[in-house]
Formats: sequence, structure tokens, C-alpha cells
Amino acid sequence: MSAGQSSGERRVAGTGFPKKYRLTKTDEFSSVFGFRKAIRSPHFLLHYRPRATGEEATARLGLVVAKRLLRRAVDRNLVRRLARENFRLLRAQLPPRDFILRLATKPGRPDRKALAEEIRAVLSKTISKR
Repeated sequence: MSAGQSSGERRVAGTGFPKKYRLTKTDEFSSVFGFRKAIRSPHFLLHYRPRATGEEATARLGLVVAKRLLRRAVDRNLVRRLARENFRLLRAQLPPRDFILRLATKPGRPDRKALAEEIRAVLSKTISKR
């Protein structure tokens, strides 16, 4: 326990979003977009690429939320938080692929529950496509 945490603030193992589960480099994003496979939902495109044999067999997530679709930073951050949380909950069931969740169309007024359900649904489609 670190000095800044009280006993009630302990993190449970496996509840974070560590770097090994993220796409961070431009080349990683380019390789997923270059693979040209995607699943569409009303507001999102989920691009994916299978992980190579030598790579670690886990799913990784990258996010693209354009400013032109959601002008307010608070709305863009909401979409990112919802995506990371739903990915974290489904990560153990997901196949070993690199995913990029991209907001493709402007969602009128962002509804937290509807967006979370849509993200969960589009990620769940990849479970059945193993």
C-alpha cells in the first residue's frame, strides 16, 4: 500500500488498464488499420488484427475519439472511460487481437448507458468470431 492510499482505497489486482493491454505506438495503430477488418455498430467501428505468433497472446485496445464528432472534452473522455471499462471486463474472454474502437458517427447527446451497451455489444461480437 502506498503512502497516498488509505486502507479503503486498495486496488484489486486486475482492475486497472496497464500498458501491456493498450495500443500506444503509431505503427501499432497503422498495422490494425492496414489489416482492414472491422465490425460496425450504430456509432462505432471496431477495427481488429490477430496478434502474431511471437507476440503475447492477449487482447489490446486503442481508442480514437475525434474532436469533430464530440466537441466537448468531457464527452470524449466519457466515451474513452466507457470503452476502457467494458474492454477490461471482457478482456479475459476476448481473442488475442489488437482492437481499435473508433467513434464513427456523432452520437447526438451522449447517453452513458446506451453507449456502454453498444460498446459491450460490439466487443462481444468478436468473442463469437474466434
